[in-house]
Amino acid sequence: MCGRYAVTLPHEAMAQIFKTDNVIDSVPRYNIAPTQPVIAIWNDAMGRTAKLARWGLVPHWVKDPREFPLIINARAETMAQKPTFRDAVNHNRCIIPASGYYEWHTLPNGKKQPYYITLASGAPIALAGLYSNWIGPEGEEVDTVATITVPAGPDVAHIHDRMPALLQGEQIDSWLDVRGTRFDEVSDAIAPQPRGVMASHPVSVRVNSATAEGPDLIEAVSETLTVAPDDKPMKVKKKFSGQMDLF
Repeated sequence: MCGRYAVTLPHEAMAQIFKTDNVIDSVPRYNIAPTQPVIAIWNDAMGRTAKLARWGLVPHWVKDPREFPLIINARAETMAQKPTFRDAVNHNRCIIPASGYYEWHTLPNGKKQPYYITLASGAPIALAGLYSNWIGPEGEEVDTVATITVPAGPDVAHIHDRMPALLQGEQIDSWLDVRGTRFDEVSDAIAPQPRGVMASHPVSVRVNSATAEGPDLIEAVSETLTVAPDDKPMKVKKKFSGQMDLF
């Protein structure tokens, strides 16, 4: 799964690189977690638009989001058949800009070593995603998103067996063009990255806490994991709650 990521691009650079028709003011974020607002990009009546959306997709047909499971990832192999994602696969495709993402490798001693994973080129990342616009009984609207995951490519398979689907160049244009490009015409792009594309390094277990922030979180550390007795393992929230929750 992909459960944490970082965006360190200035907002002007993000708009230029991903060709959006608007700019959302933002600051570098080094530990973006589920349920938090994230910047996502999709095509709408205004063009290619950057939006603020909640990381945790809620289909439009859900009556009460607080009773719906927290869904941050869609598996590429099954998403076109799942009721939760089926409409979005065909009509609501998006990208989520990132500088890199985190994944946890389980060591022989049972402890989990976090890694920061980027493109080897150092270029920004476009995470393939799906979005939904949820409208509440009082007319309130909340955009929500999920990232798409695929089997891990050879560069990162030693860390985890899955990775986010990444898009580059013309793949981004086709993925976002839901009116002119059917899913089956762009589905080949939702695939593991080949050898030599990704780079990774171990980082501090401080990233385990969703409240931790700062550029030191993406800095390399020794692969020898030492966890103090009072350190707690990373947990993914199961309910819609917490700071910056849009619901």
